[in-house]
Amino acid sequence: MKKGALVISLDFELVWGLFDHIAIQDKLLYFDNTLSVIPKLLETFEKNNVHVTWATVGMLFNENWEEWHVNKPALLPTYQNLDLNPYLYGEKHRKSGLDRFFFAPQLIRAIQSVKGQEIGSHTYSHYYCLEKGQTREQFNADLQQAVIIANRFSVTLESLVFPRNQFNESYLETCQKNQIKTVRTNPSSWYWDATNPDTIFTKLARTGDAYLPLSKKSYKGDAIPTSRVVEQPASRFLRPQHSQTLLNSARVYRIKNEIIHAAKNGEVYHLWWHPHNFGIDPEGALEALQQILSVFQQCQQTYGMESLTMRALAQPYLSHS
Repeated sequence: MKKGALVISLDFELVWGLFDHIAIQDKLLYFDNTLSVIPKLLETFEKNNVHVTWATVGMLFNENWEEWHVNKPALLPTYQNLDLNPYLYGEKHRKSGLDRFFFAPQLIRAIQSVKGQEIGSHTYSHYYCLEKGQTREQFNADLQQAVIIANRFSVTLESLVFPRNQFNESYLETCQKNQIKTVRTNPSSWYWDATNPDTIFTKLARTGDAYLPLSKKSYKGDAIPTSRVVEQPASRFLRPQHSQTLLNSARVYRIKNEIIHAAKNGEVYHLWWHPHNFGIDPEGALEALQQILSVFQQCQQTYGMESLTMRALAQPYLSHS
């Protein structure tokens, strides 16, 4: 790759990605903010001609609980930790009146309508590929259902992001079998290794990494593994807005400098976050994003840096395989 590339992927999940960590009644404003900010994100991407992969939980394609019930995969995950089971959680909340946090077909159609936006997969049920109790067969059934429901929207899923960054290399063959061409993997740093348990040290390291130069983030295109599917390492998680202005400024400053470095050196810089991360301070988050995209535009003009979806980044490797 001669030109640098900015790749942005969003883990679009709403409550399906958080339910085991939150009490939903405490997060009403948070999720309503998220629903309101997604059209603004799309407007920002369109205005700046930025291409983005929206890795979408398949359950969000459903219109209502009746569809959700009919569209359950043939095999459901048998997690040892029942708190992770989205089907049990969904049954408990069918009459909550909060359907807008569980289903988002209108937003998916809005994403489809904006040039340069790719709809990828975050599995059907926000499936955890490293949790005890689940099996490869269950993952396959989940992914098959994600493909089926996306097809109803005329969406062909080619890019996948593993929920909770639980990258499972042994499941890449299953991804390939379901026509997934590329996946996002974790940074090489030890504190992003999802196969090891989270500790206070890994959490501190990931937090510090947002503000301090702990490791290099961008990488050469020829370093991307392409054995079964194209594996794209993530570079940086765009952390949510902080109450401290200095920390917010330091976070954005780091990202801008990393993008400039990638542009100068013809490297890939893969930035990711969840749309719901903008639910804390939507206006501040959008302002920070615009600062980042303004630097990208400067790099585009000066160094020819490109904005690519996950699918677009993978395409040259696929065409030569």
